[in-house]
Amino acid sequence: MVKRIRIANLPTKIEKLNRLSDKLGKNIFIKRDDQTGTEVSGNKIRKLEFSVGEALEKNCDYLITCGGIQSNHARATAAVAAKLGLGAYLVLRGNEEEETEGNLFLDKMLGANIKFITADEYKNHRAKIMVDIREQLENKGHKAYVIPEGASNGIGSLGYVNTMDEILKQEKELGIKFDAIVVTVGSGGTFAGLYYGNHINDNWATIYGFNICDTKEHFQDVVINLLDEIATYTDKKISVTKEEIDIIDGYPGLGYALSQPEEIGFIHYFAKLEGIILDPVYTGKAMYGLINEIKKGRFHKHQNILFIHTGGLFGWNRIQRGLL
Repeated sequence: MVKRIRIANLPTKIEKLNRLSDKLGKNIFIKRDDQTGTEVSGNKIRKLEFSVGEALEKNCDYLITCGGIQSNHARATAAVAAKLGLGAYLVLRGNEEEETEGNLFLDKMLGANIKFITADEYKNHRAKIMVDIREQLENKGHKAYVIPEGASNGIGSLGYVNTMDEILKQEKELGIKFDAIVVTVGSGGTFAGLYYGNHINDNWATIYGFNICDTKEHFQDVVINLLDEIATYTDKKISVTKEEIDIIDGYPGLGYALSQPEEIGFIHYFAKLEGIILDPVYTGKAMYGLINEIKKGRFHKHQNILFIHTGGLFGWNRIQRGLL
């Protein structure tokens, strides 16, 4: 097993959403992975504990990764690099002149090098761009480690295999059994880790994902591949079909990081109801989807539902605030 560094504040607490539960007639809980830290807050740090652990084992002194201009993962990578005395190089999709706050502001404060690229470059060439940067750094005497989008590969997903162990322990402490666990799907690694951990523990909860970009079918393929990658680190291969991967489509809205008034309005409603702020890119859309699907009867067989709050508070920007 690869060496794991420990940076996140773990375990993160689980709390019941009392007023929402009363309104929907379900016991709805939330796991506060938005509280894994401050600079590293959110779900990405759980993955980075393994990815960066491998980077250190390889004696790398630079981390290279990619994401949108308000990427939580990129910001967490920059923070981990600064904490460990490593260099960070971020490849971000977007125009620096359009956004200057939120995660981008923190990326710069943390000292990361940043390369801005177009949406087309990001979609079709980001892997090559990161490899080119690695070669440039190597020519200057550095050794760089490339982390994929969201740290969603086999080694990164180990962070959420471990999270499933954490949840099972917390169930015993709380005296409750979750029959459904719900998470946002943006790159697939968090879902895959939870699914794998649920499976190898012979736990009977259903893992549900709400994709906030692409399609259900796309992420079913991604998760199947990630489950195989995870097994290369654990030596425990699991066999599942695409149809067994429960991803609920229909809530990307206008697309990745694009908000609609009804989504922002829901986040505002939820904040006033429970005193918890969701983010507009990931958890806002996923929780919006969960509540709508409960109302439609999709979760009729479930009574104790756990939602994973994957963070993203720093991702709010002036465009989304303008919709409130």
